[in-house]
Amino acid sequence: MFSSKERVIYRNNQLGEVICQLRFPEILRISADPPAAFQEEIRDVYPQYTARRETPAPRISGTPGKLVLENQPSSPNYQFASEDNLWRVNLTSKFISLACGKYTCWEDFASRLDKPLAAFIKTYHPAYFERVGLRYLNFLSRASLGTDAPWRDLVSACYLGPMAEEDVGANAFSQCNLDTELAIRAGCRVKIHAGTGFVKKADKQDPEQKFIFDMDLFMPGKVPVNYSAGALATLHSQAFPIFRDAITELTHNAMEPKDL
Repeated sequence: MFSSKERVIYRNNQLGEVICQLRFPEILRISADPPAAFQEEIRDVYPQYTARRETPAPRISGTPGKLVLENQPSSPNYQFASEDNLWRVNLTSKFISLACGKYTCWEDFASRLDKPLAAFIKTYHPAYFERVGLRYLNFLSRASLGTDAPWRDLVSACYLGPMAEEDVGANAFSQCNLDTELAIRAGCRVKIHAGTGFVKKADKQDPEQKFIFDMDLFMPGKVPVNYSAGALATLHSQAFPIFRDAITELTHNAMEPKDL
């Protein structure tokens, strides 16, 4: 499941979104006061500000036969977006994240994370990070790839299940998904969701069926604050081998690879 081929950059990548999230022990000051000092540190790059309140799902407590649903308090989620809305920083009392809607390469993404992450550490002094994650949402589109080939010619068989069988037509499946979690090197883990589906764009469902390859790499446990950048670089280094092994040569070539 892990390719040994050299990393490339795809001109025609199939990424819908890339998200980095760092979770930390709850900092009540973020919920209590709007993050004005944090905003001043990043406002030149992320000038657009919105805030919303989020309510977690009710918690189940009690004993069998006497279970009780307990409502959880809502908390603010602050968002700071670039002028073109392609880059979004979200801050809550439990995590900070950066999401990108037009990914080009890791080096660009990491450079855009530097400022909000440094501002967060400077302003709030987290004790450590509980989870460092990097998520790649790939939506393989046959129209974008310029082919009408069946998925078994575009995606590796281990992610297709029965769709890989030649004697079963692709249109016979209304749904065929794989969900797995496994350990990878350097103490990291990855959750993978792979399967066909339809993607919503601006609240409208795209009529084209796509193959969704959702790869969530993460480092669990206590990650020292000064190792957060290194942890993300470690996660990124394992993303390409997993993705490259998940696609065929036909897909690889259609994505227009270029050497680094």
